[in-house]
Amino acid sequence: MSENQSLKEKTAKGLFWGGFSNGIQQLLNLLFGIFLARLLTPSDYGMVGMLAIFSLIASSIQESGFTAALVNKKEVTHNDYNAVFWFNAAISLSLYLLLFLCAPLIADFYDTPELTPLARYSFIGFFIASLGISHSAYLLRNLMVKQRALSSVIGLTVSGLTGVTLAYFGFSYWGIATQSIVYVTINTACYWHFTRWRPSLQFNFTPIKEMFGFSGKLLVTNVFNHINNNLFSVILGKFYSEKEVGYYNQANKWCGMGQLFISGMINGVAQPVLTKVSDDLERQKRVFRKMLRFTAFVSFPAMLGLGIVSEELIIITITDKWYSSILIMQILCISGAFAPIAYLYQQLIISKGKSRIYMWNTIALGIILLSSVLLAHSYGIFTMLTVYVSINILWILTWHFFVQQEIGLKLHHALADILPYAVIAATVMVITYYSTRSIENIYLRLASKIVLAAALYVAAMWGSRSVTFKESIQYFIKKKTHEPK
Repeated sequence: MSENQSLKEKTAKGLFWGGFSNGIQQLLNLLFGIFLARLLTPSDYGMVGMLAIFSLIASSIQESGFTAALVNKKEVTHNDYNAVFWFNAAISLSLYLLLFLCAPLIADFYDTPELTPLARYSFIGFFIASLGISHSAYLLRNLMVKQRALSSVIGLTVSGLTGVTLAYFGFSYWGIATQSIVYVTINTACYWHFTRWRPSLQFNFTPIKEMFGFSGKLLVTNVFNHINNNLFSVILGKFYSEKEVGYYNQANKWCGMGQLFISGMINGVAQPVLTKVSDDLERQKRVFRKMLRFTAFVSFPAMLGLGIVSEELIIITITDKWYSSILIMQILCISGAFAPIAYLYQQLIISKGKSRIYMWNTIALGIILLSSVLLAHSYGIFTMLTVYVSINILWILTWHFFVQQEIGLKLHHALADILPYAVIAATVMVITYYSTRSIENIYLRLASKIVLAAALYVAAMWGSRSVTFKESIQYFIKKKTHEPK
């Protein structure tokens, strides 16, 4: 088998397992999320949501970008993995102790005293997760997507059952916090099980110094990414109430399930594959454009489709007590359709070793988002959301500017890869919405929207002779007839 064919097969296999596993994961998230949303209140979700940004920032600091550094390094030794393992463990323990002491200050910021014990309990999770970072990097570097998928599915199943059980017995937001801790514990244990590498008691941190020039920039970038993605939880918690935070978090969770399904498909293969072909500029451009078309092919119908069925989904699954989340979810789904495309651009920049560009671009986006949302917060949640979504979508043009500098991809070529799927998907959803809005039975309306939208999109792909559509069909047919070598 040629090197080109081998890489193509690995990429296809990675996309398959990424899509399959993320489909299973989102179904599990959906199932357990329905039970939890019925048992808990918006305020319960809001309590945990106000702490999310602190846990995520702490997790970024203890991970410090070393996963990407290990994946992008030409040759990796035991000493590299070992140094990252012990460094992450030490930093995360120090951070947990710091946050433990700062918990009362966090509670004072939100004027919610109950957050102090909850914060001290919830933050245990990011320390546990630090023990699996080197193992996760090993699996990712070796394109062991199947093993990463199984780890996540097992973790979600056990943690979901735990969360639902605790919520049923009246533990409210403590159940959600426990669910997160159980998930990272199981996930980390599975990473250890599937990985042959084990840490040793050798404390040589020289590899950390070598990698930090690259990973340090990713650390700053990841911190700002978490700030960008969790602005609303903080601002709503500060200027509104935990109930509004709960409505937003519920909508964001539903939107995030669809978005993660798509991003997860490319997450396990994009950076390793783009790194492997980085020495051949034309080949890298071809691979990137193919991934771009596939991402648009999946992202636009999935996320816009999720938007048009949001009302039915929320009312049927988690009851109309969450009705205020519907419009928020619909707005977020528009941004969610573009998010995997922005993510793919970011992976290309990282694969070229340009972590500085990635860092400053993300910082600039974060400053603009924070300033704009703060200026708009007095005009209401929906004005803030519109500003937030618009800036995120338009910022893809900035990402493209730097990608064009790296691989010479012209804007009109990128638009030719993206816009046909966006236009077709949007048209399909408009037709579907107006064709089904007169159906009074909510269950029949939901089923009709799904069936009609899927049929129209497939017909449009077939009629337009989409190469990406045909290749996807051919791969699944091949998958059924024989296993790839």
